[in-house]
Amino acid sequence: MLPTLKDIYEAAERIKPYAHHTPVLVNESLNKQTGAQVFLKCENLQKVGAFKFRGACNAVFSLTDEEAARGVCTHSSGNHAAALALAARMRGIPAYIVMPDNAPQVKKDAVAGYGGRIMFCEPTLEARESTLEGIRLNTGATVIHPYNDERVIAGQGTAALELLEDIPDLDVIIAPVGGGGLLSGTSIAATETKKGIRVIAGEPEMADDAFHSMQAGEIIPSVNPKTIADGLLTSLGTLTFPIIQKNVEQIVTVSEEGIIVSMKFVWERAKIIIEPSSAVAVGVLWEKKIDLSGLKVGVIISGGNVDLKKLPWQD
Repeated sequence: MLPTLKDIYEAAERIKPYAHHTPVLVNESLNKQTGAQVFLKCENLQKVGAFKFRGACNAVFSLTDEEAARGVCTHSSGNHAAALALAARMRGIPAYIVMPDNAPQVKKDAVAGYGGRIMFCEPTLEARESTLEGIRLNTGATVIHPYNDERVIAGQGTAALELLEDIPDLDVIIAPVGGGGLLSGTSIAATETKKGIRVIAGEPEMADDAFHSMQAGEIIPSVNPKTIADGLLTSLGTLTFPIIQKNVEQIVTVSEEGIIVSMKFVWERAKIIIEPSSAVAVGVLWEKKIDLSGLKVGVIISGGNVDLKKLPWQD
């Protein structure tokens, strides 16, 4: 079942006691640089530092008491792992997280800090999926996919609902795209709330499978993507792709240089920490491959989790 606007409104009410209503920031330097009126929806200031908490929280609190008692599980080495662990802790249930043994220590520490029960495996998709299936069979825990889950998509769409509540006269919303959970939820919330609004996605040139999928009319899997935007490496899902096909005007690819330069600019001028995946959305405006000059543009800043020892502008 594909999620609806009603599902997103219900998700907003469900997660309201737990998730932040994140601020919308305006920066005149960014407006001048891009030629648009830019409104940054700061999901980098969300719990766990990313929009992922919205979807994980909605999924966890959608469970019946019987389902919840058995816990939740997923495989992830990124923000979804931390988000699911925190949401599960808030409901008082176990979260079993399968992580590759070569995951960054900072991510392992974050998941453990939020109470996740980590099972390590070899760094292959086959190992991740087989380990997860073993946990599901042994515990009866509910699998919460990072993006190909209607509850997760609905939760992610609540960020766009908030953005349009705060800035109702937007012309365009831009979001980054990896697996498509954020973009698909955003597109439902935006197009069904405000007639005529344009939804545009940003994607790294070096991981442009969603761009090619839209052109081909079918999911083109990501093959060996190499981009600094490590949150956008996954391919579109069977739920997210048809939603994006229906609602998203176009996917604009952004160069690695554009990602880095726009990320650094936001750090320096807007004084907020954004991760490379967030900078991809800003990069759509920065590189001006499409003309959005003079328009009111909402940009969903998807997260702010950065390894400070590996900043892309350091020598």
